[in-house]
Amino acid sequence: MKQHTLWSVALIAGLTLAGCGSAAPTGTAPSSGGSKTKLVVWDWKSGDKKAASYIEKAKADFAKKHPDVTVEFVAQPFDQYYTLLGGAIQSGKGPDVMMFNGGGQIRDRVDALLPLDQYVAEDRQRLAGWEAFTKDGKTYAAPVTLQGHPIYYNKTLYTKAGLDPEKPPATWDELMADCAAIKKAGAKCFALGNKEGIGPQFWLSGLGSGILTPKEYDDWIAGERDWTSPDVKQVFKLWKEVNDKGYNNDGANSTAMFNDAFSVFDAGKAAHIIGLMSDVGHWKDFGEFLGDKVGVMQAPLVTAGAQPSLPYDGGIGYAVAKWAKDPKSAADLVRSLTSTEALNAFYSNAGAIASDTTIDVSQAPPAVGTIVSKLKSGKPALHVALSSKTLDLMGRLSQKILSGSASVDEAVKQLAASDRAG
Repeated sequence: MKQHTLWSVALIAGLTLAGCGSAAPTGTAPSSGGSKTKLVVWDWKSGDKKAASYIEKAKADFAKKHPDVTVEFVAQPFDQYYTLLGGAIQSGKGPDVMMFNGGGQIRDRVDALLPLDQYVAEDRQRLAGWEAFTKDGKTYAAPVTLQGHPIYYNKTLYTKAGLDPEKPPATWDELMADCAAIKKAGAKCFALGNKEGIGPQFWLSGLGSGILTPKEYDDWIAGERDWTSPDVKQVFKLWKEVNDKGYNNDGANSTAMFNDAFSVFDAGKAAHIIGLMSDVGHWKDFGEFLGDKVGVMQAPLVTAGAQPSLPYDGGIGYAVAKWAKDPKSAADLVRSLTSTEALNAFYSNAGAIASDTTIDVSQAPPAVGTIVSKLKSGKPALHVALSSKTLDLMGRLSQKILSGSASVDEAVKQLAASDRAG
């Protein structure tokens, strides 16, 4: 994802044409030798150097099972990925195997996907994060990473502001007091990028467990969302409050999350960022700049009775297209892409919190230990329960809330209508 933001328009156009051209045949196709078949994979990770060893391990595992099947990975630009995929789905032609984010992005497209339950039964216990890739009791992708939204903080900036770096704030009032001290010391409290409208997804999931009551949280995940609840409105009110107090970096609405907001945090210009657990905007990225001064804190308590927890789901996963001519081989490739050896390479080289619960992280930096220790008590991320349509609307409205062109009440009313419409 980091790499894609740096590609030129010409290169993106070239990849787009290459991707569509190579995937134009419906599923498997003869190779140049005529004796082998080919599986085409679309994703946005295989072109990333940090994921190279992961892809190679997966390809090697698959080759042992299917020596007569070749695999072609087509790395598509992330910012155009779902548009390109949508075109392939409409035509009924495209890749055999495709990457998805968990949640709305895959659930909105399951009509084009093959249920994988019969193929992945042996992997159920070993891998976590399945729920994000299921709909109506059927599984449509196998999870590669766990994606969550830890709140990272810079211990050095805490010390400069006269705060205890080993004691992050536990309540909202404490956080606001700390933010005031951090601002006085010359830094911003939060690094925020909302140019793409992604910021509120991080905010909702990163802070929501400290704002919604346990029942509200569970109801939200179950699809019984009460947008009129004062606690739901509080999520967006606090989003505005932090910006109005000048605690975000300047120009948040014109700052890209990937990777400008992360760079603000890396550079020590902001004390907190709601980041990721996967392989970008996470502990390893931040550690390259901040060393062992990267802390992880839980959501501050806002509402009495709330139970702050780490929000996470399946992050990214691979699915099989309905039109794949050899679904068994395609499903086996998905299994190779989620094999322990491949996922261990993804964790070791890219820092991803992999879906494989058997991977040993005992020698990892403290930030990883903190994250992993919170997984058992963690709950699904709130934004993952929303449709992609509602998430897009939330992004646009969040920009208006920050700019002052829409009120919280107006935004919540529109979001409720979108959510009801599905």
